[in-house]
Amino acid sequence: MQLFGIDVGGSGIKGAPVDLATGELAAERFRVPTPRPATPDAMAKAVKELLDHFQWKGPVGVGFPTIVAKGKCKSQSNLHKDWVNVQIDELFKKTCGNDFKVINDADAAGLAEMEYGAGKDVPGLVVTVTLGTGIGSGVFHDGKLIPNFELGHLRYKKHKPVEKYAADSIRKSKKLSLVEWAERLDYFFDYVGRICSPDLVIVGGGASKKWAELYPLLNTDVNLKVAETRNEAGIIGAAMASKGMQ
Repeated sequence: MQLFGIDVGGSGIKGAPVDLATGELAAERFRVPTPRPATPDAMAKAVKELLDHFQWKGPVGVGFPTIVAKGKCKSQSNLHKDWVNVQIDELFKKTCGNDFKVINDADAAGLAEMEYGAGKDVPGLVVTVTLGTGIGSGVFHDGKLIPNFELGHLRYKKHKPVEKYAADSIRKSKKLSLVEWAERLDYFFDYVGRICSPDLVIVGGGASKKWAELYPLLNTDVNLKVAETRNEAGIIGAAMASKGMQ
């Protein structure tokens, strides 16, 4: 079975058909730049451009970078302020013509990792973390998703969310060494450990690309594994979310 997944990110919107039997992309992914400013209308047109590239007419799953409740954007997060309370699935359908299932982007990546990656058949409380523009998180108990668990918005000092301290974008903007970034990630992972006591934390995004160098520098007691689905996780999980719509 092939379904279509889209991963909406801060710098790019990526999509491809996915073979759910294998958890692999059924065609090379296509990427369009995230518009600036990333207003609802501009983003909807970018999604249409992506779907037109594949001439895809069926249902579409979308991983979207904010809290999503029944297809509605509930928080600005790193988005344009005009997104708050927009019914995302209806906007995209009006622009593109397809039926859409929209979920949180980190939840989508987590779905892929739990089905095809390091979380497969792992019991208990599993947290998947994506380190990118912000810090996304998906939380699963005995394989079942607990949606919109925004651990990147845990408070850091001066009322800032912890993603403003430890995300991959912060590493880049502040030119942190891996040692310096590891110290910040230790703070975040220890924080998650105190809040959730997870059995496993699966780490994806920017950290997964440097895992061989980064992991030996981490001192947290939290049980960590690197994500196995890597950059395709968001697309794969979004396609999984659309299952049952066809």
